[in-house]
Amino acid sequence: MAEMNTNTADARRAGVRRSKKRSTRVDLTPMVDLGFLLITFFIFTTTMSAPKVLPLIMPAEGPGSKAAESATLTIMPLAGDCIFYYHGQLDDALQSGRFGYTGYNINNGIGDLIRQKQTAMQRIRPGYQKEFIMIVKPAYASSYRNVVNLLDEVLINSIPRYVLTDISSEEKAILAMKNIEL
Repeated sequence: MAEMNTNTADARRAGVRRSKKRSTRVDLTPMVDLGFLLITFFIFTTTMSAPKVLPLIMPAEGPGSKAAESATLTIMPLAGDCIFYYHGQLDDALQSGRFGYTGYNINNGIGDLIRQKQTAMQRIRPGYQKEFIMIVKPAYASSYRNVVNLLDEVLINSIPRYVLTDISSEEKAILAMKNIEL
């Protein structure tokens, strides 16, 4: 509470009439208490920002759609930030050498691979960009961060159609024969 202290010892001197000086002391304890109450009230009543989620629409069950082999790029993020990729069908890609296993840093090198595929398709036929399909097949040991980085590359490079699916048993067998760790 606020107090008023008066000092009357100087008022007794003869001949000099002085005004009384009063010192004031304001106790700020209730104000501090009120401040903490307001802070806690606003902390408890505010809502935290909602987590942002990437929308993922999975296709319905049924027959798959057909796509040109030259328009597909399949990328498999593997353990240890490595990727295995191939163009078209896996069997044809292995026979013709249109595949790669590399320690690409998913953050840097994968965008170059996608842009090379897009420019190669543009040379084949202008407007072919709309038919480009990227298939992402993450391995069990791949990190979530790598899958999100691949989906970011999809948005950065404006790929109109992409698929997120599981690795087939045939692909697992072929990768195991090549001593590639899933």
